[in-house]
Amino acid sequence: MTELRTRQRFDPPRDDPPVVDFLGGAVGHRHRSGAGRGHALVRAVGLKPGRPLRVVDATAGLGRDAFLLASLGAEVTLVERVPAVQRLLAEAIAALAEAGAEHAAIAGRMTLAAGDARKILPGLAADVVTVDPMHPARLGSALVKAEMRRLRALVGDDPDSAELIAAALASPAARVVVKWPLRAPLPPGVPAPSHSHEGKTVRYDVFVRPGVSRAGVRQSG
Repeated sequence: MTELRTRQRFDPPRDDPPVVDFLGGAVGHRHRSGAGRGHALVRAVGLKPGRPLRVVDATAGLGRDAFLLASLGAEVTLVERVPAVQRLLAEAIAALAEAGAEHAAIAGRMTLAAGDARKILPGLAADVVTVDPMHPARLGSALVKAEMRRLRALVGDDPDSAELIAAALASPAARVVVKWPLRAPLPPGVPAPSHSHEGKTVRYDVFVRPGVSRAGVRQSG
């Protein structure tokens, strides 16, 4: 069985294990300030107040995107295939659930699913599937955030990005959102998106499936 993720070497003193924390740091600050409501990801998935939305985060990683969406009312399933990251996410969600009623409600909207998204997506009910593959580090990039360098050291890159995207597009979801480097082309074979939402360094390519409702049911007509 081939490795799903390739490994890269990093300087051990600089690459401590990554931390998943939904209460403190930049994640906690964004939640407390309400700054996440205008985030490009929120617009890309179509999340609006009072409108229930089921999202599958097919590449959960540190869980920040999932937390953002859950904090704004979405029901989010976090799919993660690396056991070490699964443990970090489980611990962070448990801590969130113990941090008061507001945070417990958010934790209640976050469900961890261990496994390879390519295999389990067909069995997950979702209105939207998000995909954020681990991209190869840019050559000579000294500006890669420490947290992402630590995560990359733990899980490696995703050489199967095209397969992950294809699995998402083949799922019953009405919409697929792919997070991708701002100026980089999508992998060969991936169709052009319906539209995109751009951030400072990344973009969110949106694929809307014609004739499929938000409940994943194909509409006649």
